[in-house]
Amino acid sequence: MNYWQGTRVRLRAIEPEDAEIFYQWNQDSERARNLDFVWPPSSRASVEAWAQAESLKRMENDQVRWVIESLQSIPVGAIDTHSCNPRYGTFSYGIDIAPEHQRKGYAGEAIRLVLRYYFEELRYQKVTVPVHSYNTASIHLHEKLGFKLEGTHRRMGYTHGAYFDVLWYGMTVDEFHVLPL
Repeated sequence: MNYWQGTRVRLRAIEPEDAEIFYQWNQDSERARNLDFVWPPSSRASVEAWAQAESLKRMENDQVRWVIESLQSIPVGAIDTHSCNPRYGTFSYGIDIAPEHQRKGYAGEAIRLVLRYYFEELRYQKVTVPVHSYNTASIHLHEKLGFKLEGTHRRMGYTHGAYFDVLWYGMTVDEFHVLPL
């Protein structure tokens, strides 16, 4: 049994060969907008250097970045943990699924795999996730997974000529353990 594999996806480390897929994903400005902001173009060489460096990284400060791939070994997205605080037992993550692979259950399963690892192996007790208020797909996903809306930071982001709210969703380890699979 592979701990990092579910019924739809597996999580794996970034390999240098992933540079091309990340380069292609970086060309989608709307996708970038949903993740963070519309960033300037990157050269293939810089993405190749980044993928090479990422492939050599080990977990540091409990932060990890994975490629999400289908069971047919097709990269469908990425998920990374950040803001890990072992003292308080809290962490956050960001997830991105390529548009052509959305609404197939990949994001939900990848999130569950990460939550299981942080809650059951690393002893974290809570996850919080910021979601852009206009990202209805992410709102629906997190609510479907059992996350609770904990608060709204009004006008905390800016894109496409307008400010938007950031919604904060959270889940505790106890809430995770009572979720139906």
